[in-house]
Amino acid sequence: MDDVNDVGDVGDVNDAGGMSEAKGGRGAQLKHTGLRPGWTTGACATAAVTAAHTALLTGDFPDPVTITLPKGHTPSFALAAEELTSTHAMAGIVKDAGDDPDVTHGALVRATVRLLPEGAGVVFRAGPGVGTVTRPGLPLPVGEPAVNPVPRQLIREHVALVARTYGAGTGAETGTGAEAAPGTGTGAGLGTGGGDVEVTLSVDHGEEIARSTWNPRLGILGGLSILGTTGVVVPYSCSAWIDSIRRGVDVARAAGRTHVAGCTGSTSEKTVVAEHRLPEDALLDMGDFAGAVLKYLRRHPVERLTLCGGFAKLSKLAAGHLDLHSGRSQVDKGFLARLAHEGGAGEALCAEVASANTGLAALQLCAAAGVPLGDLVAAAARDQALSVLRGAPVAVDVICIDRAGTVVGRSAPAI
Repeated sequence: MDDVNDVGDVGDVNDAGGMSEAKGGRGAQLKHTGLRPGWTTGACATAAVTAAHTALLTGDFPDPVTITLPKGHTPSFALAAEELTSTHAMAGIVKDAGDDPDVTHGALVRATVRLLPEGAGVVFRAGPGVGTVTRPGLPLPVGEPAVNPVPRQLIREHVALVARTYGAGTGAETGTGAEAAPGTGTGAGLGTGGGDVEVTLSVDHGEEIARSTWNPRLGILGGLSILGTTGVVVPYSCSAWIDSIRRGVDVARAAGRTHVAGCTGSTSEKTVVAEHRLPEDALLDMGDFAGAVLKYLRRHPVERLTLCGGFAKLSKLAAGHLDLHSGRSQVDKGFLARLAHEGGAGEALCAEVASANTGLAALQLCAAAGVPLGDLVAAAARDQALSVLRGAPVAVDVICIDRAGTVVGRSAPAI
């Protein structure tokens, strides 16, 4: 359910989406592509919720509405739709994916906010065009709206901020017993702080758009997922991004770095920094282009390379794929079953792994049985990387993580 190109910190993005000067690392890579970044569905949904919630408590829609993303960026979004009644407020924002060829570019993301009784917290609902999880193995329980964990947290934080700013108190206070009117922050049986809300997210034509995504195969039915880990969509251009990877290696070598890391996204970057304390100019925004990193390091080696990414993506590398994009390579559950067998899994477990809905589900099955599938994938990915390096003096280790950034597998450095 991840945004394919939402690959994390892209430097300082201003409200217009521009890039500040960056001397190395991921910000320099994006600046080098010359492409304009955009905003994830999660960022758009957060902005829509913020506008609707503010209108519900004050009677006025902020337009444009400004939000704060996980990396501190503060983009502003113009409203494309708004509606205010005595019981709810709705705001809509058109998604701008920048220069990324995103199927959701131009989609209208709507948020409808209603006040709930004290203690209810933030309750998410799937409106028209937003999918519902129907199979296990995803980072959300079956039956939940397909609103990924990071957007959920971002929305909760902005709901709390709006409640603190415009509510009549805190969400823990007792309601007045009077019917709410827009701008009062009170209502029958409702927390007077306005921080207990029902958030219904919808995307115009989302069910139709979702047919062009992996959602139906993943068991996310009825529409799109609300995605994103940083809120910023990094434009996808093969030639430009590969060139930016090469520049990243050049910058690291020029700075005398002997250890670099190829990361598939922002979560994996955080993991690498926590593990190895690498400076920014040693971090390569690999994204889906594992082959580009390895082939360039084959000609321009550094002493050590750490590859870090999601378990599913790195399982593709382990299986021999050098392009990890979901449109050009898929998780091979049969391959995972064979690895599990090598790790001691019996026939019954191997059959379950081979038929698992997702790579994460396969990992969970093996973990429950004490089979170290994460370590096996990390070792196989390392060996594939070494085969691409063809004897170049680069020691490689691999770290596999889950969506929360927890390490689920690793391999020792080898050369």
